[in-house]
Amino acid sequence: MRLILAGCLILSSTLRLFAAAADPRPNILWIVADDMSPNLGSYGETVIRTPHLDRLAAEGTKFSRAFTTAPVCSPCRSGFINGMYATSIGAHHHRSGRGELKIRLPEGVVPTPARLKAAGYYTCIGSGLPDADRRGQGGKARKARGEALGKTDYNFEWDPAMYDSSDWGGRAPGQPFFMQVQLAGGKLRGGDDAAARRLTERAAAELGGATDPAKVVLPPYYPRDPVLLRDWAAYLDAVRFTDRHVGEVLARLEREGILDRTLIIFTSDHGISHARGKQFLYNEGTHVPFIVRGPGVARGAVREDMIELIDLTAVSLAAAGQALPAGMQARDVLAASYRPRNFVFAARDRCDETVERLRSVRSERFLYIRNFLPKRPHLQPNAYKDGKTIVQTLRALHAAGSLEPLAEKLLFRPERPAEELYEWKKDAWQVRDLAGDPAYRADLEALRARLDRWMVETGDRGPEPDAMYDSDMAVYLGGRSGKDKGEGGGPEATARNIALMKRWAAEGR
Repeated sequence: MRLILAGCLILSSTLRLFAAAADPRPNILWIVADDMSPNLGSYGETVIRTPHLDRLAAEGTKFSRAFTTAPVCSPCRSGFINGMYATSIGAHHHRSGRGELKIRLPEGVVPTPARLKAAGYYTCIGSGLPDADRRGQGGKARKARGEALGKTDYNFEWDPAMYDSSDWGGRAPGQPFFMQVQLAGGKLRGGDDAAARRLTERAAAELGGATDPAKVVLPPYYPRDPVLLRDWAAYLDAVRFTDRHVGEVLARLEREGILDRTLIIFTSDHGISHARGKQFLYNEGTHVPFIVRGPGVARGAVREDMIELIDLTAVSLAAAGQALPAGMQARDVLAASYRPRNFVFAARDRCDETVERLRSVRSERFLYIRNFLPKRPHLQPNAYKDGKTIVQTLRALHAAGSLEPLAEKLLFRPERPAEELYEWKKDAWQVRDLAGDPAYRADLEALRARLDRWMVETGDRGPEPDAMYDSDMAVYLGGRSGKDKGEGGGPEATARNIALMKRWAAEGR
């Protein structure tokens, strides 16, 4: 009997290994960078070279017009991990659900890692390099379950068990994996001038040279101040470090003989962190790179149709042979039956302590933005952004009356129009607002109605309840963590801003 049982166990193990080895499904690898616009050679960037990401584009399909649905980390990530708009699942306020009051996903909404794990995938989230962190710097090998997992930043309650590990190296032989490679991206340059200088020094030492600030091309509303030029140059060096990291991940896949059996999607959660980028709905904040390489993906193709960042979930589930759940808002943009979107949407709500509500709809020609709180300035007080040297520099130049009229108008006017309208292809930086031009009245009204319909159809949860705001602000006032104190300027500035938010709300602003 012991021999029979032993034989059965051996046969069972052999069958499991054979089934795993025979699994025809591709590995699925997401590479998601923080705070990074499409400043890649394949997207037209000329100041720096990005050979590894350009290779990815040459061997796959590049989407030229991909847009995030939320231009700040946690709502964006809460959305794309579920293939849903954050506004539909109540996760649209940045760093929400972190206090006593929690956010739970609606019935039927399941995070992608949990779906793929149930389908037999080995699920992991980390840097893609066992001995390096998300900044591309050395760190101890991560082998234990749950150790040094990559960035999640989800606003809803989730089960950490949906991830098997921080790296695909622990999977069973032949088992396909789903890996989220999370990279620091634009965050590498830090938040102040000293950090930007340090990254410049690192680039000179590790990349054979640093980006020359004199060669930087800024959007027309930013002054060519030395601080801003150094910061943007450091940002471009951050892109170069990101490119190098991607190259090392690709080299690992090649060494392991699995590159051509892996579906790779490279993107970022939103655009560069700047005064009109991250947190805002202009191209600078919402336009993201989106490159797909892998089995069945057209090589060297360029797609000009508009897609949404949440679509990466639908593409991935389809590649794994999983039917898209009913009600999922993401679309499989690689499907033979796919019909391009006529419109894409985005939303920005509370970011840290700063209350805001913006919505946008983009057509092939126009970008329409609605400001629900138009009596507030564009650059509302915000401890996180006001702790950045670039924003401090802009505020100092504004106070000294040294800014050009365009910068004053777009960055520092005390109130904003309730609606904005731009021809976003012709007006790449959205500096000419057409909302008040009678010649565009019909276009404005059509997009206004389309946005209204989207908000109803998708169940936009709207403003944050006071109780939830207070619950999360208690965490902020507690300092949250040493890192957040450093980024956000400390609880004192946060407390002042919370009081201001409540006063403005009471005044109807």
